[in-house]
Amino acid sequence: MDKVEETREFLSNIGMPKAQQSDICCYVILAMAGLKPDMHWSEATNEWIRIHDIIRFANSFYGTTYAENSRETFRKQALHHFRTAALVEDNGKATNSPNYRYRLTEETLEMIRKRNTIEWQPALKRFLSYHNSLMEMYASKKKMSMMPVKINGQEFNFSPGKHNELQKAIIEEFAPRFAPNSECLYVGDTIEKDLVKNVEKLTKLGFEITLHDKMPDVVLYREDKNWLYFVESVTSVGPMDPKRILEITEMTKDVTAGKIFVTAFLDFKTYKKFSADLAWETEVWIAEMPEHMIHLNGNKFLGPR
Repeated sequence: MDKVEETREFLSNIGMPKAQQSDICCYVILAMAGLKPDMHWSEATNEWIRIHDIIRFANSFYGTTYAENSRETFRKQALHHFRTAALVEDNGKATNSPNYRYRLTEETLEMIRKRNTIEWQPALKRFLSYHNSLMEMYASKKKMSMMPVKINGQEFNFSPGKHNELQKAIIEEFAPRFAPNSECLYVGDTIEKDLVKNVEKLTKLGFEITLHDKMPDVVLYREDKNWLYFVESVTSVGPMDPKRILEITEMTKDVTAGKIFVTAFLDFKTYKKFSADLAWETEVWIAEMPEHMIHLNGNKFLGPR
């Protein structure tokens, strides 16, 4: 039996559903264990690696031809389920971070190394006996790194990372000060893209939303003034530059509510990095100085254009 089939059998042994016994799932386990076709299971490792590394490993050592744009397939079909099953863990970084990594859990590694030895059956039995506890432990570990945030009176969790840290500040610090009594109509998360998306209200206000539209990071609506706040959370890319203003304007061409464009930064250092790119007639809010705002020209401060 070759390595791929042995891996498929392994996934069946530990109770993974048929969908998670596919070739892609087998290549993920082999890549994460660093096991080439001629290596023994006892040589398995669990170094931190990226999906890019998994694809390159499968293509290099197992003759596959996966393209870089298949990363989401690997994530959804294999890694998401393996993480839920406590077979793998991530390093807690934001999923869009270049430093985001996965590895086999220590418990999975210990079991894999005993495959094809006399210790395999006892190791498998032991793993299965405490598998539910493992899943709870790793789920709790993941939950602890999440950032709780209250949006429109409901409790949500942002995944870790600077982008979401800033979005949390926008909702909890910016909105009460500069958009009092506003409702959050949209906010995404680096993992769950549409964490809050009030399509009914957005449509009623005149938004034209398609699958290809890139919504601003946070959309707030202040009903008493009929103002919409479009806020971009900027840590590395995406300020309210002229091109972005045009994109949002096109998306909201039928919106009659007043439009306010805001770029939010975590600190003044990041603001200075992007200051030359910002569009006139927009606002700047910096989380480390939450009580102040910067207005870029014009005869109105924090008001619709």
